Amino acid sequence: MAVDLSFYKSPLSQELREAGREAGREEGREEGRAERAALDILKVLAKRGIEVSEEVQERITHCDDLETLDRWLLEAVVAPTAEAIFTDDEV
Repeated sequence: MAVDLSFYKSPLSQELREAGREAGREEGREEGRAERAALDILKVLAKRGIEVSEEVQERITHCDDLETLDRWLLEAVVAPTAEAIFTDDEV
């Protein structure tokens, strides 16, 4: 019994595969932006001589929300402690 594999060569199948690849690329770009933003926050805190606990570092590096990371970056410029960048966040 032969299996019909024509669907996998069809234009629809190719379009679906390309859409999946593009979604994967976009997800990768988003992850890269979040990683970059987290590193920027840590750099600002380090440059200011502010000690960053492992817990704070993990919270920053595990965040994938770009708006939150942007808010934390702005706070990192003026916050007296690393923990203070989270003051506006609900816990």
